[in-house]
Amino acid sequence: MLCLGIESSCDETAAAVVKDGREVLSSVVRSQIDLHRVFGGVVPEIACRAHAEAILPVVERALADASARPEDLDVIAVTHRPGLIGALLVGVSAAKALAFALGKPIVGVDHIEAHLYANRLAHADFAWPNVGLIVSGGHTALYHSRGPADHVKLGATRDDAAGEAFDKVSKIMGLGYPGGPIIDALAREGNAKAVEMPRLDDKGPDFSFSGVKTAVLYKWKGQNAGRGRKVKAPPPRPAPADLAAAFQESVVDVLVAKTLRAAGELGVKSVALGGGVACNSRLRERMAEACAKAGIKLFIPPPNLCTDNAAMVAGLGSALFAAGVVSTLELDAVATG
Repeated sequence: MLCLGIESSCDETAAAVVKDGREVLSSVVRSQIDLHRVFGGVVPEIACRAHAEAILPVVERALADASARPEDLDVIAVTHRPGLIGALLVGVSAAKALAFALGKPIVGVDHIEAHLYANRLAHADFAWPNVGLIVSGGHTALYHSRGPADHVKLGATRDDAAGEAFDKVSKIMGLGYPGGPIIDALAREGNAKAVEMPRLDDKGPDFSFSGVKTAVLYKWKGQNAGRGRKVKAPPPRPAPADLAAAFQESVVDVLVAKTLRAAGELGVKSVALGGGVACNSRLRERMAEACAKAGIKLFIPPPNLCTDNAAMVAGLGSALFAAGVVSTLELDAVATG
């Protein structure tokens, strides 16, 4: 079975061809980072225009790289939720046009579920059930995953997603965008114990990272920073590497603790990560240590399958289609999950 996957939920235009739900024949990603860097974050209108310009060339490249003709496809899968509504509409519209023109079936895919399925592409021994942790710029949530599209949400962020917090902290410190890789690299040079940081772990499954972001703001610019008042005597700034390390360690502590607690409560023996923040070296290291200590198998995709891509969409779309799930040409984009 050959499936063409299309992804356009945020700021990457992507297309991929996957065979039999596992074998990635091609994966093309057109990043928009350079377009959004000057603004310090994703600008929805710019993202939508860039998707519209890139979608057909990206699809054509994915087919060419896979040595596949459009008529060779068995099904077309597309991310239709959640994400930026205008960005999603570009991908959904392109997928529906292709499906109609080629007379091929179409399957709508959930972006979050696709991130979890990415582990199936990367690991031959990946299986369900497991506890899934999605950490990205727009999402931070825990799931009890019982199948490719059978996920029960256990908890989610109450405010900033983990990746969003990384971006905002990087902006506060004047380090640049995107913040995740910058903070990760800088933190390797710092001492996480040199700066005190809060950790919101109320023993429940929900997350909150706005507090630690605000703590960084006050330590970097002073206690009244962000309140519309001039900071008369800001405190001495900590070393940037130490502050980055302390912030990162706070976020990672909470992610690891809540994930392992959920796995223990559910009695599952495997944990799966997904999303762009799953590329973070400290999170990967700490999660591996905690899972090994608890006797839990850890699955993390390689970085190219953690960030937004269409291979995960094609993989999950193939699994859904094989299970008899087919969408109609009335498939619509949905901003929320």
